[in-house]
Amino acid sequence: TTRFRSGRRWYPLAAAGSLLVSRKRRFSPFPCSGPEGKMAATLAAECEVISDDEEVEMIDGEEETEREAEAYKERGNSYYAKKDYNEAYNYYTKAIDASPKNASYYGNRAATLMMLCRFREALEDAQQAVRLDDSFVRGHQREGKCHLSLGNAMAACRCFQKVLDLEPKNTQAQQEYKNASAVLEYERIGEADFEKRDFRKVVFCMDRALEYAPACHRFKILKAECLALLGRYPDAQSVASDILRLDATNADALYVRGLCLYYEDCIDKAVQFFVQALRMAPDHEKARLACRNAKALKAKKEDGNTAFKEGNYELAYKLYSEALAIDPNNIKTNAKLYCNRGTVNAKLNKPYDAIEDCSNAIKLDDTYLKPYLRRAQSYTDTEQHEEAVRDYDKVYQSEKTKEHKQLLKNAQLELKKSKRKDYYRILGVDKNASEDDIKKAYRKRALMHHPDRHSGATTDVQKEEEKKFKEVGEAFTILSDPKKKARYDSGQDLEEEGMNMGDFDANNIFKAFFGGGPGGFSFEASGPGNFFFQFG
Repeated sequence: TTRFRSGRRWYPLAAAGSLLVSRKRRFSPFPCSGPEGKMAATLAAECEVISDDEEVEMIDGEEETEREAEAYKERGNSYYAKKDYNEAYNYYTKAIDASPKNASYYGNRAATLMMLCRFREALEDAQQAVRLDDSFVRGHQREGKCHLSLGNAMAACRCFQKVLDLEPKNTQAQQEYKNASAVLEYERIGEADFEKRDFRKVVFCMDRALEYAPACHRFKILKAECLALLGRYPDAQSVASDILRLDATNADALYVRGLCLYYEDCIDKAVQFFVQALRMAPDHEKARLACRNAKALKAKKEDGNTAFKEGNYELAYKLYSEALAIDPNNIKTNAKLYCNRGTVNAKLNKPYDAIEDCSNAIKLDDTYLKPYLRRAQSYTDTEQHEEAVRDYDKVYQSEKTKEHKQLLKNAQLELKKSKRKDYYRILGVDKNASEDDIKKAYRKRALMHHPDRHSGATTDVQKEEEKKFKEVGEAFTILSDPKKKARYDSGQDLEEEGMNMGDFDANNIFKAFFGGGPGGFSFEASGPGNFFFQFG
């Protein structure tokens, strides 16, 4: 007997009339009459005639192929159990080649690719598996896991919901659905906090999301950008570099890499990365803005440096101020700009403004030593010696050079000197005053504070003026003697040098300076602390 096949069904040849058959060829109709001939003619266009012997041969071939595919699958399962995922992948691929319409083979290969962290390829296999068999629960579940690992939590939720529709009590799918929902929430919070510039919270949210979505480049990039904005440049660069090792053309990673260099004040290198990112993605707005800011910042800073070198301090101040307004996020460059502007303020004889600018620089970058040195000098100029010692000590502890040690010693000496009486201030002269200036100052101050001049004042005023009179005499005693003055200026302890300032008599100094008799002053003491004088 001979039969013919139409689609998946087999029919006796007699049902179609007389046909001329040939092995493995499309049959051709031959002349016949009646309805049977018409039916045969119709079937001839779409059927292949095969003998019983050939049918057995074909069925046996198909069964052999299926057995071969199953054998490959079993070998793959064995390697998978041994965690040899590369070999498992190879055998699952052979199974698919042998039987490309078997959903479970794609599902198994998807599981293997997931273990190899090749989630995008695994996703394709999982999707093919459910296309072949929409009721394949593991296929939907693996598709959801791939979506979640890649950061597409919304698609993952849809897949896990499909699993729950097929198996409502599937506890694993229930947990995976909760995980995907959590990622959606972390993503929402992270985006909102980025707008609020709460970068630490964004990093926290992305870390939590990446626990469920370890292959999501988008979450990694957002985290890296926030790390850069927080000044954690090595951490940010590490994340971006990991992505670039996998995908050298990733524009977001190139942007973050450039951002780190930009914030580390390596502006020329940063611009190169921004340009490369724009080459990969011409519409990358963040890279375009960062590139523009980097070029503008570099130009303003260089113009300010030029003006400073030329002695045009007012212009330098203006240019540094304009540079500071370009990008408040660029911490390291702005720290240098504040320090530079502080130096300009010192040149403009504005020590308190210089202190403020240097303090701003330190607030931005407390590892930057130059503003400590600049501020310490301004503290010294304004006689804030304890603050100066603190800054110089900070610098010396960071860099123990001979120069920094000497600066610290000088500041400590000034601090020690500041704790003594300031004889120059008492006389109202500066430290470079001549001998005549010191004498004139003493004459003026001694007459101003002489106790007899205030004999009619209250007791408290008399005591205060007597104290000042004594200090004026003490100051004159030291500053009018070259040796004593030299020791005092060098910071030596005068009492250690045998100069007990509590033993001198201010009245005797006054008498010795002004003298008595005609044309001068005459003094008579009627008791301790009481003096009488008259102009000659």
